[in-house]
Amino acid sequence: MALPSLSWLQADDPFPPVDQAWGKDSDAPGLLAAGASLDANRLYEAYVHGIFPWYSQGQPILWWSPDPRMVLRVADFRLHRSLRKTLQRFANNPGCEIRLDTAFETVIRKCAYAPRGTQNGTWILPPMVDAYCALHAQGLAHSVETWIDGQLVAGLYCVAIGEAVFGESMFSERNDGSKIALAALVALCKHHGVAQLDCQQNTPHLASLGAAPIERDKFVAAVAKASKGPTIDWRFTPDFWKLLLSAE
Repeated sequence: MALPSLSWLQADDPFPPVDQAWGKDSDAPGLLAAGASLDANRLYEAYVHGIFPWYSQGQPILWWSPDPRMVLRVADFRLHRSLRKTLQRFANNPGCEIRLDTAFETVIRKCAYAPRGTQNGTWILPPMVDAYCALHAQGLAHSVETWIDGQLVAGLYCVAIGEAVFGESMFSERNDGSKIALAALVALCKHHGVAQLDCQQNTPHLASLGAAPIERDKFVAAVAKASKGPTIDWRFTPDFWKLLLSAE
């Protein structure tokens, strides 16, 4: 079977329409384009159009827009009993805290080499780290950090444009540490009225927390609207835990 054509981008070329991405019957469902630059401006253009970069060492820059798209609707976040107990202990322990954006580069570098089952290597290559750090400097990428007794033990990083939030990757050096960070991000989104978090790929772990696939056109339309919303105030207070822990 012949593979569909792939758009190769030069530095200033615009992205092709996302409906040109390879379909589910291809060898790389969701692959849209290759090439171009990897910098903060290009990342911004990608995310507002429902596109993200993902490639490995030795590959060109690859741009993706899968259909369907895995999304966690904030209202659907599943706070399982064990995680609820963990969050209650965390929230009531003065040695435990959530910090935002105090160690972004450290978080993304730890995410790059976090164990991922049988997966070898990392897609968070040095150019990717540099690009997201530049996006962070523009106030468009953020870290959610789990600190215990003054040590960074887990965290995640994400992209946020207006009220459109895109989860990227996480790491954990303590049991449930990254789940605590994700729960904090969900609580922050609840506080600001953010409706959904982009999860990009469909995994059993994300599904267990309430994420579900939606059609790409619905996702892209939601991003177009949310990205024009007001910028989120990236501060977390312990009161935000009540938004999760007080829910039935």
